[in-house]
Amino acid sequence: MNNPTNTKVFKPNWCLGCGNYGIHAALLSALKNSGQAPEDTVIVGGIGCGGSLPYWSGTYGLIGLHGRAIPIATGIKMANRKLKVIVVAGDGDTYGIGLNHFIHGIRRDADIVCLVCDNGVYGLTKGQASPTSPMGFKSPSTPNGNRLQPLNPLALALTAGCGFVARGYAGNVPLLADLIRQAIEYPGFAFIDVLQPCVTYNRDHDYAYHAKSIIPVEMTLDRNEALSTVMAQQERTPVGLIFKADSSSRATQADRTLVADPGTDSVDITKTLEKYA
Repeated sequence: MNNPTNTKVFKPNWCLGCGNYGIHAALLSALKNSGQAPEDTVIVGGIGCGGSLPYWSGTYGLIGLHGRAIPIATGIKMANRKLKVIVVAGDGDTYGIGLNHFIHGIRRDADIVCLVCDNGVYGLTKGQASPTSPMGFKSPSTPNGNRLQPLNPLALALTAGCGFVARGYAGNVPLLADLIRQAIEYPGFAFIDVLQPCVTYNRDHDYAYHAKSIIPVEMTLDRNEALSTVMAQQERTPVGLIFKADSSSRATQADRTLVADPGTDSVDITKTLEKYA
């Protein structure tokens, strides 16, 4: 795990032009603008290009197993509610093998931020089609074109009951930074799907493509209206804070944190462990 007291932060090794540079810059800007202290912040990465972001952020950090970033982040938050816990994982990581964890993470509504680097491809493993690859997308795993309908992560999050649903774009760092800041300040599971160009393996959806296709949308407090927005068959992709629930309606979580519970130090689990020896 990274330690924020170690001031040496290495430079990222992403491909030149990768959208992860914009996501990284936006996240660091959001942390600074929100006043979030590095020693009170944990970034949990998944497996993939964006999942290595904790290495280069100067906060506490942890790299999890493939698809398991959200339950790890939830466990960290349960152990110490004073920490701000942020997940950074890819679309294949989150919407593929980690899809169940994504849904139930939303249902548990832990106070964490979930940033999904969505480039529509498995970038780290040489460009296979991911759950958000469009139909017809040609890749090493779909040489004749992807025949599956792409997943709609925003619609999935809304129907699962997520209270903060947004979409950002790695090519617009100020907008993305503001979305992340709002997600950090939201007291519950905050989800941002980030459109991210992969300049190596998904050249159909490059910066020029996204510049023409994205369109800003206004936030709504109505879940059905938000669902209509993200489900509409349109040529342009909605970007912005799409839905935000009234946080006063959330179930209040206990303020007690495991690391500050004086009773945990006196618990002896030796006999329990001996049963499995």
